Amino acid sequence: RLSPRRRRRREPAAEGSSPRDGGSMRCQVSVLYFARSAELAGLRCETLSVPREITSLQLWEEIVKVHPRLALIQDQVVFAVRQEYVLLGDQLLVLQPGDEVAIIPPISGG
Repeated sequence: RLSPRRRRRREPAAEGSSPRDGGSMRCQVSVLYFARSAELAGLRCETLSVPREITSLQLWEEIVKVHPRLALIQDQVVFAVRQEYVLLGDQLLVLQPGDEVAIIPPISGG
């Protein structure tokens, strides 16, 4: 019974410093899913808590932890943070609360 109470007390700390993640700051970001990514995630948008300082690849991995099926499109997806395209790699992102992250799979035209 003590464990669930502890967990509840720690949840607000996820917004700031948390001993479990070495004290790194976290923030809430809006993740938008389009086309195939929305199908694989099963929703069009959500809010996730992620580290404020994170590489683009680590951010993608945080999202895939929540929606493992998205791993299917990793090599094809276009990733945007604050409406700017970002390559998945070691590029460091400094996120702010409320930032928008978009997952855009390739769109075929005719």
